[in-house]
Amino acid sequence: MKVRKIPMRMCLGCQEMKPKKELLRIVRTTEGVLEFDPTSKKNGRGAYLCPDLECLKKAIKGNKLEKPFAVKPSSELLAELERRMNST
Repeated sequence: MKVRKIPMRMCLGCQEMKPKKELLRIVRTTEGVLEFDPTSKKNGRGAYLCPDLECLKKAIKGNKLEKPFAVKPSSELLAELERRMNST
């Protein structure tokens, strides 16, 4: 039986490589708006975060959410990410 490759992505907060399915995806749409992508299928530039509040805080503190997108994240997006991380 063939072993399937597991896609790995890097968390913006802790800079660790983790399986893609374990991470939360943030995407910049063609309109230039940052959105949370629960399905990981939206079109646009994507970046990943661990479902951990500490990783979100590190990413915000180091401006790591702004660099890959060239857009400042909205307070609504940050609140939604924080809410999702607290629920998991």
